[in-house]
Amino acid sequence: MELDLTWILIGLPVAFALGWLASRLDLRQMRLANRQAPRAYFKGLNYLLNEQQDKAIDAFIEAVQNDPDTSELHFALGNLFRRRGEYDRAVRVHEHLLSRADLSAADRQRAQHGLALDFLKAGLLDRAEDALRKLEASAYEGQARLARLAIYERSREWHRAEEVAQLLETSGEANFSVRRAHYRCEQARESLQSGDAATALHALLETVRDHPDAPRARIMLGQLQLSQGHAQNCLSTLWPLFAQAHPAAGLAAQTLAKAARDTGEQARVRQVMLECYARQPALDILEALAVVDADPPGQRYLEHLHEHASLLAASRWMAAQSPATVPAQVQRAIEQAARPLARYRCAACGFEAREHFWHCPGCQTWDSYPPKRIEEV
Repeated sequence: MELDLTWILIGLPVAFALGWLASRLDLRQMRLANRQAPRAYFKGLNYLLNEQQDKAIDAFIEAVQNDPDTSELHFALGNLFRRRGEYDRAVRVHEHLLSRADLSAADRQRAQHGLALDFLKAGLLDRAEDALRKLEASAYEGQARLARLAIYERSREWHRAEEVAQLLETSGEANFSVRRAHYRCEQARESLQSGDAATALHALLETVRDHPDAPRARIMLGQLQLSQGHAQNCLSTLWPLFAQAHPAAGLAAQTLAKAARDTGEQARVRQVMLECYARQPALDILEALAVVDADPPGQRYLEHLHEHASLLAASRWMAAQSPATVPAQVQRAIEQAARPLARYRCAACGFEAREHFWHCPGCQTWDSYPPKRIEEV
């Protein structure tokens, strides 16, 4: 017993000393780790501010390794990977965050949003759509719906795009009534291309009823009615555009003029076209007047030239003259010079086209083409 008591008396101080030494070593290790993580973090931030993204990524990776539970570093790293186009690495970072059980609800939504952006940037639209759907009823709901809307427009899923636009409008994001009218017009156009005129007619009639201020639906409906031999219905459909002198009236001028000729209502249509032209002068309306007007078209172009310097009007006037009046080589030169001015130009990206587009094929912007040619804008 005396021997055992001796060893106990010796062992207690030794154990205490070893414990104290171990605790000191742990504290030093913790202090070292805590110093290394902020140092790596601030080093990465400095590189980022100096636009040295490669070094910033290395520094943030070092910081994450020193403190793998820091979610903010993961978010910074994921954003850097996405900006550099390393989408697979960005996806892995955000998926790792989502796999953590200790992540807060706000950070989980943020990671889900980051993952959706990764898929969008990578062009993985199906996976992006799935990721965006999971953000419903979250703080990112509005942004997710706008992103889904862009996906559906890009993939030409007009019915789904209309549903999402309705949700956005209901939630107060913006007024999407004109955009929804475009979606229905796109569906009608696809029906016409497939030979289903009845479905297209029904869709356009509903669109004009639900969105009476959307000019595209009226113009498409009027063209379809005229092609089906319903000229009187065509007149009724297009009449409001000219009575209100709508900026897009010129795009429907030829259709209205042909309907007037088929119904024998040239005088009434001529009068409303002249009133519309007086409020918004446009060559499209002048050319349509030549269909319903008894006067020679050249006189209209001369009157237009008195008020507006227009190379297009000059070329149209020359085309209406006899060959003896204007030499052929002069007419060809004027027509060649006027040809670029007869195009339509997107106000958003500058993309030019011979025909008017409601949806720019260059920048995918809606209603960015003024309904007048380059020379008239």
